[in-house]
Amino acid sequence: MARMKFICDVDRCIECNACVTACKNEHEVPWGINRRRVITFNDGQPGEKSVSIACMHCTDAPCMAVCPVNCFYKTEDGVVLHDKDICIGCGYCSLACPFDAPQFPNSNPSGKESGGQATDFFVARGKMDKCTFCAGGPEENGSEEEFEKYGRNRLAEGKLPLCAEMCSTKALLAGDAPVIVAIHETRIETRGYGDQRWGWDIAYSRPEKK
Repeated sequence: MARMKFICDVDRCIECNACVTACKNEHEVPWGINRRRVITFNDGQPGEKSVSIACMHCTDAPCMAVCPVNCFYKTEDGVVLHDKDICIGCGYCSLACPFDAPQFPNSNPSGKESGGQATDFFVARGKMDKCTFCAGGPEENGSEEEFEKYGRNRLAEGKLPLCAEMCSTKALLAGDAPVIVAIHETRIETRGYGDQRWGWDIAYSRPEKK
């Protein structure tokens, strides 16, 4: 059985934001929400690195653990999804997620009442939204209702998430976990890390402490 995961290779990410644009365009994501975003560390400094972040579809997802109405569920492929018809917009999942994946929709998309600024997190209300790994939702695959609530269901079409497919440097990988882990492991071995290829410092290119 497949177990879908994301991996972002920080040594290949060039901060082009093609993944962000592809996601918003494919799913017609509401204003004020970015299901995927690129974060840059040490911007403009030696050792600058960028990483593409979205819902990581955790094996032991904290969003599922804290949701008081159990609107989160996991598919047979290991993709963590949520049912917007059950969601009450309490925000617990957003506070529990280390990747800040679940987000409130912008309750004031025009920005007219706040001088063009997005509304505050605790003022905005509505159904939570997050990355679906392009797997849609609980509605019928390919239905208008599914697209309106969750975006396009590419997995049902036999495709992978568009964010990864649009990555020009193949920094962002998506697919069956053993497959993408094998690709990433090969890259690390090619970079000369040898038997010391595992660990936080290697994965995120953080200098070793002296």
